[in-house]
Amino acid sequence: MVIRFILSGYVEQAMAHAVYDKLEDGTFAGRIPPCKGVVAFGSTLRECEEELRSTLEDWILVGLKLKHPLPVIAGIDLNKEPSYEPVGAM
Repeated sequence: MVIRFILSGYVEQAMAHAVYDKLEDGTFAGRIPPCKGVVAFGSTLRECEEELRSTLEDWILVGLKLKHPLPVIAGIDLNKEPSYEPVGAM
């Protein structure tokens, strides 16, 4: 049985779009073009990737809280209103 978590899937798919640049001083900059404003920096590529993931996660949570439209990535649409099952369905 495979358990899928929509936010985890969204983060993984968004990270697949990440673009990294090595800067003149030897540090790295990363961004995710579909996610406007998600940018991070790090002294190593690994550090930059970890910082970018953290920035993306915060960006998603703030976007959801403030009801900002988030891009649909790999068919995952976080903009849909949640639907609720009746209590008796459990």
